[in-house]
Amino acid sequence: MQQLDAFADIDAPPEKVWAVLTDFSSYPEWNPFIVRASGTLRVGERLNVTLQVPEMKAVSFRPRLLDVEPGRLVRWKGVTYLPGLFDGRHALSVEPLPDGRSRFRTHEDVTGILLPFLGTVMRRTQKGFEALAEAVKARTERS
Repeated sequence: MQQLDAFADIDAPPEKVWAVLTDFSSYPEWNPFIVRASGTLRVGERLNVTLQVPEMKAVSFRPRLLDVEPGRLVRWKGVTYLPGLFDGRHALSVEPLPDGRSRFRTHEDVTGILLPFLGTVMRRTQKGFEALAEAVKARTERS
């Protein structure tokens, strides 16, 4: 297993960060990593997601929602081709900080038999996570 993780502390309350995260229709305007997303935020539902990993071709997939805690957490499981090849459990979370601030975190546990061969992909994906965290911060603080 390998973990990818990035976060940003944001000068805004959690509900404002959550509003940015759940406004899927605006992702193409500001999100450099999850460039498109749609679907209903309900456990068991599938989202339509397009990721743009830096220096790679965009990839679309349909992860199933595992957890949805409004205002706090969205977690999904994505599978590439066949289960067990390259699977990820991705979470987008928001937690309150003192003084009305928030921490946004994007985290993924990646498993699968292809993982040992995907070092470059994983490094580039980590950069995508970092870009996402910074973009959420910028979008939230600007709005």
